[in-house]
Amino acid sequence: MKLLLQWILSAVALLCVAYLYSGVQVQSFGAALIASLVIGLFNVVLRPILVLLTLPVTVLTLGLFLFVINALLFWAAASILEGFHVNGFGAALWGSLLYSLLGLVIDSALGGLFLRK
Repeated sequence: MKLLLQWILSAVALLCVAYLYSGVQVQSFGAALIASLVIGLFNVVLRPILVLLTLPVTVLTLGLFLFVINALLFWAAASILEGFHVNGFGAALWGSLLYSLLGLVIDSALGGLFLRK
């Protein structure tokens, strides 16, 4: 139940990013659902590999290169999906930052909602 709710709220967060920032466009809630699923899959499958491969650069930049990795995954998701568009790398960077912040709020809210006793 928590996973389904998190997926739906992540799609809403993606719609909020598109509303707040003009560099990201989402055509519909269905497109946002698919995009949030693909972004989540990229973060689970590709992100650990990219972090490992770019570890020297990440250490050298004191972790700031992780923002670049997030932006690249956000941009890659937009490039393979219909109904989800990002206007370049700069827009992907700002869009992924906003999406991550909203995801942090969602995770903390759901963590408090689904506490086990």
